[in-house]
Amino acid sequence: MSEKEIHLIEKALGEGRKTLSEHESKQLLAAYGIPVTREVEIKEAEDLTDVARDIGYPLVMKGCSPDLTHKTEKGLVRIGIRNDDEARDAFISLKEELASESTILVQEMIQGQRELVMGLTRDPQFGPCVMFGLGGIFTEILRDISFRVAPLEKWDALEMMEEIKGHRILENVRGLPSADKDALAKILIKLGEIGLENEEVEEIDVNPIILQGSKPIAVDALVILGKGR
Repeated sequence: MSEKEIHLIEKALGEGRKTLSEHESKQLLAAYGIPVTREVEIKEAEDLTDVARDIGYPLVMKGCSPDLTHKTEKGLVRIGIRNDDEARDAFISLKEELASESTILVQEMIQGQRELVMGLTRDPQFGPCVMFGLGGIFTEILRDISFRVAPLEKWDALEMMEEIKGHRILENVRGLPSADKDALAKILIKLGEIGLENEEVEEIDVNPIILQGSKPIAVDALVILGKGR
């Protein structure tokens, strides 16, 4: 991990924060090679058009701040933005609902029908534990998840995928390609590494990870910090 990503954690703790923003969280994940959405954080409307066209429509736009942990429930997410006019309208409406210090996250819209959840929690007895399961709106409803204590080997990660009741979602179903289990396994292994190498990281929630075709991409993420051990 580079000094930039270490600085993300140190900066947040120095400001008395216990969370990284979504954008900061994804920067940390990306530093470990975890695939995340292409996105840019902006503050001013004049930056919007160039950023939106560079990423490419359709877009998703979100309010972004370390204090915003449930953006969808708070109505701070706009999806399926198709052109400059819609992007401008979304920017204005989000700004009206956000605190002045909040920014707008402009990101590519990942197309996929299957959503997964992955994460990390720091158990008082076992230390960093990695989680895998069904994501999106089904995470809290079904609680279809499995855990392993870090560090993980590839066979650990593959076993986790087989343990959930909905494991067939990763197979070739209804014309959808089989999930790239090697790529999924790498993400689970890397989440364990983040926990082992950064004692200040108490929890990571990556939800959803969308399968775009066979490839997993982290669409939203939250990193919760502590003081370390």
